[in-house]
Amino acid sequence: MHRKPARYLILIDSGGEMLARLFDAERTQVADIDASSEEVAVMIAGLTPIQGAAEPEWDRPLAGHSFSERELAQVFELDV
Repeated sequence: MHRKPARYLILIDSGGEMLARLFDAERTQVADIDASSEEVAVMIAGLTPIQGAAEPEWDRPLAGHSFSERELAQVFELDV
C-alpha cells in the first residue's frame, strides 16, 4: 500500500523538544521526526516557512499542541 507524499513539514515545540511533523495534502499525519536531524535540513533547504499553524485547518492535525506552540510553529510547504 502506497502512502501519499508529504506536503507539509511543521517544526513545532512539543514540551521543550522540537519536532518535525509531516502531513500529506489533506493534513493527515505521515510521520514525526527529530527536528534537528539532517533529513529535516535537507527537506527544508531553500524553502521559506510560514510563521504559525494557528489557522482552523490545523486544529485537528495539531490537536495535541497548545495554541501558543502552534503560533510559534513554522510551516513549510514541500515540493512534491
